Amino acid sequence: MRYLTAGESHGPQLTTIIEGLPAGMPITADDINEQLARRQKGHGRGRRMQIEKDQVFIGSGIRHGLTLGSPVTFVVENNDWKHWTKIMGSEPISEEEEEDIKRKITRPRPGHADLNGGIKYGHRDLRNVLERSSARETTVRVAAGAAAKKLLSLLGIEIASHVLEIGGVKANPAPYTSIKELQEVTEASSVRCFDPSVEQEMKDAIDLAKKNGDSIGGIVEVVVEGMPAGVGSYVHYDRKLDAKLAAAIVSINAFKGVEIGIGFEAAHRFGSEVHDEIAYNEESGYYRKTNRLGGFEGGMTSGMPIIVRGVMKPIPTLYKPLKSVDIDSKEVFTASVERSDSCAVPAAAVVAEAAVAWELATAIVEQFPSDRFDQLAAYLESYRKETREF
Repeated sequence: MRYLTAGESHGPQLTTIIEGLPAGMPITADDINEQLARRQKGHGRGRRMQIEKDQVFIGSGIRHGLTLGSPVTFVVENNDWKHWTKIMGSEPISEEEEEDIKRKITRPRPGHADLNGGIKYGHRDLRNVLERSSARETTVRVAAGAAAKKLLSLLGIEIASHVLEIGGVKANPAPYTSIKELQEVTEASSVRCFDPSVEQEMKDAIDLAKKNGDSIGGIVEVVVEGMPAGVGSYVHYDRKLDAKLAAAIVSINAFKGVEIGIGFEAAHRFGSEVHDEIAYNEESGYYRKTNRLGGFEGGMTSGMPIIVRGVMKPIPTLYKPLKSVDIDSKEVFTASVERSDSCAVPAAAVVAEAAVAWELATAIVEQFPSDRFDQLAAYLESYRKETREF
């Protein structure tokens, strides 16, 4: 499978085109809108989320609630476009009209794509960079991920996410009994945290950052249950599924680190404290007595729950901006200020879910016959039986 996104933050719409979904897979707009709504939630979101009410328009590839096997198009309109039609319009403008445009940006924001993108593409107005590099693009990445999550769910594979840390406030380790419990508890939390004892402290940290014109980041975790063993490959570096997940997480705006299982903690332990002993029973087949490797061995799934964490840095748009250099005058100024969030970690957890779901669904579609959904489901069930009896 593959997908492509298009659109600018204040353009008329955001679009994704998905290729490779099996034909005959049940899916509706409600499946997509549910995930879009989750992305817009979270303590610390800015005014933009009050303006936008993200709803998907399905432009192709689905008929009467079933995929056709042809490319699927999802479109999400930007309600704020009506205030930006002249600034972001596609038609040429005169020099006089250009003088009237007040939103030209020549002061790049530290930590953002502004300056590097301007240098790469030769843009003297850095709005041409920030409009596309904005995290608003993750709207349709979540839409694509929603389609992947639907596919996985129909195949008995469930995904959830939660926030482990915001601004230095850490959740206490708390075991959950199932993906369903994790989903229910975190959906009810405004910071998407499973530990209610630190929820208010996290919210206070977000509010303090906002009051100070600053921003804070955090750590999110994605958990997947139901993936069969042996998905991925040890044969070539670019087919290792854990590597693809790592790349997908770091591709999310503002994410700077990723770990699987115990991750960096493995550097401080002996091998006997890292690797998971293998066991077997007739009902479920092979399993691991622990899951310190987070569901992966040798670039392939082990059949254990997949555990992936991502580190999100603070958002680079600050209401008390850092120093920068004007690209026209080369003088020192404070950086430009764009409307932004003080913290988007809870929403980023939903984006991380989508990124992980996409990679896992793609791996399954590539590994098993997938032109038709019924054939894929039947083949995967047969494969699961083989792995239990191996």
